[in-house]
Amino acid sequence: MAGPEAIRVDATTDLAETFAAQGIPRGRPVLVVVGGAAGMGDEAASASITLLMTRLVPVLDRCGAVVVDGGTDAGVMRLMGEVRTRTRASFPLIGVAAAGTVCLPGTEPVAGTAAVEESHTHLILVPGCEWGDESPWLTLAAQVISAERRSVTLLINGGAITLRDARNSLSAGHPVVVLNGSGRTADEIARARTGGTASAPAAEIANSPLTHIIPLTDYDAITDVVERLLTAPAG
Repeated sequence: MAGPEAIRVDATTDLAETFAAQGIPRGRPVLVVVGGAAGMGDEAASASITLLMTRLVPVLDRCGAVVVDGGTDAGVMRLMGEVRTRTRASFPLIGVAAAGTVCLPGTEPVAGTAAVEESHTHLILVPGCEWGDESPWLTLAAQVISAERRSVTLLINGGAITLRDARNSLSAGHPVVVLNGSGRTADEIARARTGGTASAPAAEIANSPLTHIIPLTDYDAITDVVERLLTAPAG
């Protein structure tokens, strides 16, 4: 598999025109998936795969949704690509990555870069050489694609950049669904909700009325909330 064609965007004002030229759909609900997989135990990893494959993928196809993530062959991005392929799902899977952090297919690996997850349907390369430079672009891409529809962020595990991703989503008015039990950032946010020790950014996210914290293994609740949020009227 050659992987998705790299589409370079230099300015936020170019997103709409670039998406139109590349046939990326607009006016559809968007699920932004953020997080990682470091430190995720086998049980949590298995539960995440089960959730995505058996519950969320059918919702995404039923809602006509588009999925946006970081596009690299690691963590939840790898899971999304694998799950989309294994389930033969139809939703577009769009990676958004800082140009200096990815190693494109057919090129020599460079230290500090990550390979592209090749099951993605599109890869948007945005300016930047540091991990996290893509963070605001994830939210902007979701806004352009969703237009008058809903954008929802799903947070699984994750590290410091994931906190930034969630805060960007909330600042844009996009709900964030946090999967408690998936580890690290997700669990820190859940801990902050109940008054436990957590960083200020985690507490800020936990205290937002747009944040929904649900146990990773409560598949029914996660599915219901994500589908309700994706199909709710915008505004």
